[in-house]
Amino acid sequence: MEIIKGIYLGDLRNEMTHLQSGKTIVTDAPLDNQGKGESFSPTDLMSGSLAVCMLTIMGIVAKRNNIAIEGIQFKVIKIMASDPRRVSEIHVEFDMPLRNYSEKEKDLLRNAAVTCPVAKSLHPDIIQNVNFNYK
Repeated sequence: MEIIKGIYLGDLRNEMTHLQSGKTIVTDAPLDNQGKGESFSPTDLMSGSLAVCMLTIMGIVAKRNNIAIEGIQFKVIKIMASDPRRVSEIHVEFDMPLRNYSEKEKDLLRNAAVTCPVAKSLHPDIIQNVNFNYK
């Protein structure tokens, strides 16, 4: 079943549409690879997808276990390698809301994050560094 359709707009820019919702995303090549860097690059999307996949699975686990996680914020750092040009590391940092999470809850959330489908789909050579900042 098709889930996305896309078009090359020229000048290293693409647009893709999520068929079920009609939402679109535009991508640009990054400045360091002949692009304008005016939107997400494909590797930015991949790196960000790791973080939001982790949050989605954390949300499922949180809902099932009655753990409040609303307000989690995250930062993503993508590190590129050359020869061949590829993503070599993705660092995801979660800033957890001010709540008294038990050690069990922390373990459930961490395990949910690191076992999300995107994390399990990325090549094992890509270093995934995940940190949780509890206040």
